[in-house]
Amino acid sequence: MAVCFTAIIAISLTALTQVLGTGVFELDLHHFQNSGGLLASGQNCSGPACRTWFSVCLKNFQAVVSPGDCIFGRAATPVLGTDSFSIGDGDGRLRLPLLNFTWPGAFSLIIDAWHSPASDPSGVTTNPEFLISSFAIQRNLGIGHEWSRDVQSGERTELRYSYRFICNENYYGDTCSKICTPRDDHFGHYTCTPDGQIACLPGWKWDYCQEPICLEGCSEMTGNCTLPGECKCREGWQGALCDVCKRHPSCKHGTCVEAWQCSCDEGWGGLLCDQDLNYCTNHKPCANGATCMNTGQGSYTCTCLPGFTGVDCTAEVRECDSQPCQNGGHCLDTENSYECVCPEGFEGPHCEHRILTCSTGPCYHNGKCREKDNGRSYECECPAGYTGRNCEKKADKCTSLQCTNGGHCLLHGNLGVCNCRAGFTGQRCETNINECAANPCANGATCNDRINDYYCTCAPGYTGRNCAKPTDRCAFQRCLNGGTCVAPTARHQGRSR
Repeated sequence: MAVCFTAIIAISLTALTQVLGTGVFELDLHHFQNSGGLLASGQNCSGPACRTWFSVCLKNFQAVVSPGDCIFGRAATPVLGTDSFSIGDGDGRLRLPLLNFTWPGAFSLIIDAWHSPASDPSGVTTNPEFLISSFAIQRNLGIGHEWSRDVQSGERTELRYSYRFICNENYYGDTCSKICTPRDDHFGHYTCTPDGQIACLPGWKWDYCQEPICLEGCSEMTGNCTLPGECKCREGWQGALCDVCKRHPSCKHGTCVEAWQCSCDEGWGGLLCDQDLNYCTNHKPCANGATCMNTGQGSYTCTCLPGFTGVDCTAEVRECDSQPCQNGGHCLDTENSYECVCPEGFEGPHCEHRILTCSTGPCYHNGKCREKDNGRSYECECPAGYTGRNCEKKADKCTSLQCTNGGHCLLHGNLGVCNCRAGFTGQRCETNINECAANPCANGATCNDRINDYYCTCAPGYTGRNCAKPTDRCAFQRCLNGGTCVAPTARHQGRSR
């Protein structure tokens, strides 16, 4: 709005000066010579001498200057002297401002010298009886501060003078129609060049110098200024040049590219980057050699080593606290576990088994019990057809048949038979079948027996599983003295054998 208003004022003033004009014509009278002390009529002036004053008429250029309207203005001096006299500096200077015109460059000027019978003439006289002399000139005059000097001579008089046309303050150009008024306010900050152009004061820019030049480097997008050299940040930005974004106020572990962002650092998550995604590495919460595992969103779990428990494996496990030993057994804590010391008559990891003796009749199916270890143990002699520690199992043909080499027993009626793995034979699968017995390797190869398989070690010149395929003998033969190896054909090979 301020820029628009400034432009309107400038345009309006420019148009106004083209109508009113903004310069002044200056005439400086230096010396007047009237040696005879006479009027233009040839008569003597009344009184002892001619009391002389001057009137000036400035008008448009005329090839023949005629009396009439003084279009550009008129002026008059007081009495400056008598008869012949010199005029002091500034005493004879007249100023004729052009109020309604611009300076045309060419002009006509009429300078009349008059006798004043009184001490102070009132206005311009029109009485020709008091006219001493009249000078009419036509000239071309440019605008400037240089004075143009001139001399006009009449029949009995002479006038020396200077003249110029200058622009009023703040007006410039060939016709003084260009306005430039220095200012340093809200509407502009500038001075004027000699030709009337606006020259911005330091730190200001644009057509009417109303825009300050911010600190060099100040971001145009996120900074501004109201005075030269400033850099005021917009909301969400900071730094000397307003090029550093502000994070969201609640952002914990993040950065930003735009204002109020929260871009999480590595290992952090959540809208405000407050969830530790790598809690295990950053905090090492698990104690006593436990293994930590991140579960996301700032959570974790600890896998404890034996002997420790708790969320962070900080508590030492006391297995005996759970009273694992039964039947009056005494619990002893060990490094990573516990041990039960059982009372007499009980056994097992937790003393959960009662020790059987012959007195308790442990043998089934009429098995005979015999005490051992002074009555602390026993063994059962099982009747035919039964087996087991307590004769609890019914025996069959497979019970006594122990198959070897991975074979297993199968019942066929009342007969037990060993079903052997491939490569083995015999009643109990005790014999490894010799696959080399069939002589599968040819051409002098050596057979090597394996479990359910064999492999051949071939003689030179042969290859293949059974060494039945000849190889290129020249691959192993180097001929001397430029000789060339020729591999024998199968027919020749047969003969050579």
